[in-house]
Amino acid sequence: MSRTVNGSVQTSGQVLAAYRYCETVTGYEARNFAYGIRLLPTPKRQAMSALYAFSRRVDDIGDGDLPAEEKLRRLEATRQLLGRVRDGGVAEDDTDPVAVALTDAAKKFPLPLGGLDELIDGVQMDVRGESYETWDDLAVYCRCVAGAIGRLSLGVFGTVNGHDQARAAEFADTLGLALQLTNILRDVREDAANGRTYLPAQDLAKFGCAAGFHGDAAPPGSDFAGLVEFEVRRARRLFATGYRLLPMLDRRSGACVAAMAGIYRRLLERIAADPEAVLRGRVSLPGREKAYVAVRGLAGFDARRSARVLPRGDE
Repeated sequence: MSRTVNGSVQTSGQVLAAYRYCETVTGYEARNFAYGIRLLPTPKRQAMSALYAFSRRVDDIGDGDLPAEEKLRRLEATRQLLGRVRDGGVAEDDTDPVAVALTDAAKKFPLPLGGLDELIDGVQMDVRGESYETWDDLAVYCRCVAGAIGRLSLGVFGTVNGHDQARAAEFADTLGLALQLTNILRDVREDAANGRTYLPAQDLAKFGCAAGFHGDAAPPGSDFAGLVEFEVRRARRLFATGYRLLPMLDRRSGACVAAMAGIYRRLLERIAADPEAVLRGRVSLPGREKAYVAVRGLAGFDARRSARVLPRGDE
């Protein structure tokens, strides 16, 4: 899908069009993600957009209104498409632009495409309505739907200065867990309205929230603020460990990760400051604050701090 002309790699118009489609999807569907990847050079930004567009397709199947059986069928069909991508069986004139772009990205970067299989596994868990008794149980799900994306992203970013790729993958995975736990806290009411509970049953029972969340107030007699504080502390530890990835990346890749993670870290602190806000509506950051986080990432502040500070151990 890419060819060499006069010593430089040229990408065909069909592949470029596929990447433009993926970038449009990313910009429309994932503004926080788009804020981060705009800091990347073009080939990496295109590859990240292809990863996002494929992931978005998987998520949309899981979140749609189709019967569970049809969702599972479509997820398996998507897994088969991923197999074609993995085998190089998608031509550049294929009618599926996401598959075309992802195939090209996989040729340019060492993407561990098995991570997208894990994402499909995680969304299948959603479709089947699985719940989680303990944090260890929930962490398995989080690794499928977010940690795997962190590891895939690392395939695009690469590491610098001789840093161990396997160790970097561990940090990328942990950062994915931090982002997903923040998402779970932010979306607790929305998920409850859709019949989903992600927070561990053990934690819900501990703070009197086993009855779930069905309005703009916490369950009567519960310690909802205590529950949020407990989960926020866990997420902060995950962020602290995951941020150790930043010094392992080149400047622009580190800025991309710092921007995306920084936005979610600030969301986490907003939730910590007003726990019941997540029951009243969707907590978000204004655009100017996201821009500030991006500039901060580009300046390398978080990467330098991560190189100095070692996190405490997890629970």
